[in-house]
Amino acid sequence: MRKTVDPTGVLRPGPGRRALLSFERDKWKVPMCARPWSERDGDDEAVREELARLRAEVRQLRSRTEGRPLIAQAQGMLRERYALPDAETAFALLQRASQQYNVKLRTLADAAVSAPRPGARDALWFPGRARHAEPALSFAEARDRRTGRGNRSEVLTSVLSQVLTVVGTDMGNVQIADRTEGGLRIERHTGHPAEFVDFFAHVGEDGTACAKAARDVAQVTVQDVATDPVFAEDARAAILRAGSRACHSVPLTTSSGLCVGMVSAHFERPLKGLTRAQLKALTVAAAETGEWLAWYDRTVVLDALEHLHTLGRAHGGGSITRR
Repeated sequence: MRKTVDPTGVLRPGPGRRALLSFERDKWKVPMCARPWSERDGDDEAVREELARLRAEVRQLRSRTEGRPLIAQAQGMLRERYALPDAETAFALLQRASQQYNVKLRTLADAAVSAPRPGARDALWFPGRARHAEPALSFAEARDRRTGRGNRSEVLTSVLSQVLTVVGTDMGNVQIADRTEGGLRIERHTGHPAEFVDFFAHVGEDGTACAKAARDVAQVTVQDVATDPVFAEDARAAILRAGSRACHSVPLTTSSGLCVGMVSAHFERPLKGLTRAQLKALTVAAAETGEWLAWYDRTVVLDALEHLHTLGRAHGGGSITRR
């Protein structure tokens, strides 16, 4: 199911919290024809400022805590495996391997705890591993940005730009399949307000168009968010408040048919549909990006794990600090 950050779970009771709870109850009652985001009549400036402050605090808390349990699990594993003296040393090794190969710390921690354990005396974590050339990306945005050299951030930015260019909008996001918790997690976005990004930071297996596209491994068009039954009501309200009345989701797939991510475009007005040429261009970009992401996981991420293994063997028993 969809997971969201609930302010009531992290904030202490007080006047601001009561105002927020009252506002959260009432905002679902905004008619579909109303502005995408509006305050109740009579709310004064002090309440609006308090609501904004509370939401900003929740975003900061979520940003600081995201991925911490997974990273802590990886630290414990490294301490046991390499006889490291403390968690700080384990974190420093993760940090150095992450920076060396430009792999997100959370991604590296996830790979470290899920990969098969290396042999106790093996100098390599993955001996005999086959290596493949980086897949080429033929779509225009990838060529213009000169993506390559294992730069995952550039590739995700490029495929989002390509999809938005093809469908003719400037509002959308890229999600990556979450191997630890399941569902999809936002990694790139443009044109969305902060409330939208907070609400859809992680989505589960139903209640949204992107969840359906991931489940069916097929493109999904929502012509009118206000009436389409694919959405759970809270998700529908969040999308409408963000100013979106239609959306199109494109799964990023590998050659074996595995969905490894999603690109979704949003539109300010209801959508009649996309042309065959548009759907074909989206299919090409999504398939190439899906293959690139699969290559990244089995090449760049595994290279980072090999480096982590080398660092662990070299620093076993000794302590180092993070950079």
